[in-house]
Amino acid sequence: MADVFVSYGRSDEAMAERVADALRVDGYEVWRDDQLPAHRTYADVIEERLKAAKAVVVLWSAEAAKSQWVRAEADAARSWGTLVQATTDSTIPPLPFNQIQCADLTAWDGRDDAPGWRKLRNSVAVLAGPAPSEGKIKPRRKQLCVCVLPFNNISGDAEQEYFSDGITEDITTDLSKISALGVVARNTAFTLKGQSVDVAEVARKLGVSHVLEGSVRKAGGRVRITAQLIEGDTGEHLWAERYDRDLEDIFAIQDEISKAIVSALKLKLLPEEKKALEQRGTTNAEAYNLYLLARQYWLTGNHGDPRREERVMRICSRAVEIDPYYAQAWALLAIAQSNLHYNFDREVDDGFAAAHSALSIDPTIGEAYCAMVRRLAEQGRLEEAEAEVEKALRVAPDSWDVHKEAGRTARLRPQGLAKARTHYQRAVELMDSDYHAWAMLVMCCQALGDGEMVRHGATKMVSEAERALQQDPSNGAALGIIAGGYAILGERERAREWIDRAMLIDPDNINMRYNFACVLAGYGGDKDEALHLLDGVLAFSGLTQLKIAETDPDLDPLRDDPRFQKILKDAKRRLGIKDEPAPQAAGPQITSATS
Repeated sequence: MADVFVSYGRSDEAMAERVADALRVDGYEVWRDDQLPAHRTYADVIEERLKAAKAVVVLWSAEAAKSQWVRAEADAARSWGTLVQATTDSTIPPLPFNQIQCADLTAWDGRDDAPGWRKLRNSVAVLAGPAPSEGKIKPRRKQLCVCVLPFNNISGDAEQEYFSDGITEDITTDLSKISALGVVARNTAFTLKGQSVDVAEVARKLGVSHVLEGSVRKAGGRVRITAQLIEGDTGEHLWAERYDRDLEDIFAIQDEISKAIVSALKLKLLPEEKKALEQRGTTNAEAYNLYLLARQYWLTGNHGDPRREERVMRICSRAVEIDPYYAQAWALLAIAQSNLHYNFDREVDDGFAAAHSALSIDPTIGEAYCAMVRRLAEQGRLEEAEAEVEKALRVAPDSWDVHKEAGRTARLRPQGLAKARTHYQRAVELMDSDYHAWAMLVMCCQALGDGEMVRHGATKMVSEAERALQQDPSNGAALGIIAGGYAILGERERAREWIDRAMLIDPDNINMRYNFACVLAGYGGDKDEALHLLDGVLAFSGLTQLKIAETDPDLDPLRDDPRFQKILKDAKRRLGIKDEPAPQAAGPQITSATS
């Protein structure tokens, strides 16, 4: 087992990697959560590694101080006497950890003689023993790390945002394939989107050596991309270039940017890394453009409105028509078909065939497993569904889609809420703007009695959903999540205001209607309207939504009402299900049953 365990918030990943690398250079065995095995549960591995560590280094930041995981790990280490603390952004550790000395790594640039680093290193030596490499010649520490800032869309058309975001994500993915280069996670970088940033401040805050920024202008069949690599310490441009080409050259441009960065940083690629950089999901620029467009609709679309799924299906169908070997487009088509079939009871393919097409082309596309998982879960074959989840996590451990599907599958087990919470926690780490994942995380935390995380999650439900409304004021799912968030926070009047507003704007959104039924039954005290809304959902929804309605504790105030019992019986009759006593609720919940 490792000598040192490193605990940190997701935005501090680059600094955590730097600390871990520095301690490894000293000869310590270091463990952090990038080494999680694919075949074991997150919580079990964390507990095992935490207990075995001689020293637990906790990196505090504004985000880490709010993280239930970091706080829990710090608390365990404090009780065992293995806690070593450092701050990465001058944040004072929260109670009760502020009573313990804390090293300051706020401006640490990797130097061995920095006071904050010496303090942390000496504390580790006291707990884990003298550095095994003390007095020996040390190998050069990997210090190159880059943050790819979201490229600016300067097309003069906000609708082209999907393209600039897609370019940014692809460049981030390409650079992540280089073992000698650290890359800040996509989610962390995208928190800076739309902001006027100071590159030196970004570099200091994220602990990176370089920052890549750029812009994209797409018009007709032409694309202009500018990119510049900037040194974090000096703010000087190490490399800059402008590409003005036909859209067909987009892949060549991405390759040239990646290779230019490698050359500017004087990195040497391994043969397999060079090959990986040259691999693309498609070589057709039109299919690629369509996939990016469909992906943006999927990420930002209105949950509960079938037009989102229909739009994604149309676009992806066109993409795979252009390039039948585009695995990512097949996988997204499968997810959209699955949702439309099961969430809206539509007579369309459930995505199984499209998922098989994706996996036959590229078996590492984890998202393709989601449609298979959903079919098996809907058929009540939970063990088989869970086996497919594990396959997906093995090939795509950092997939937002996979963790969302894994969370939904875990919820179907009475004892699965803790596991579901882990997956939803990872989903919001991967995409902080996903207000629906925040809502599902809150539901799990309510049931598990984590009041602190419930309040934090409810606040995020409101803030992220409000951000989504700035892009689309008619987004019914976002309106529903805001009302639910305010209800959880005890602001009943504000919740009611948002319900009234949402019902005027998007009255047919089933995701929103179910949320409101829960809010009005559990928090608003309006049984009549709750029953009316619920009837409108269960009159045509699929089996999964019915199962959750049967056990959802938010609906407990309705269970003795004959109208509620009739709604359930009618739904079962429509779905051809034998009417049996409903299972008992697992614990307090709120939010929708749909994805």
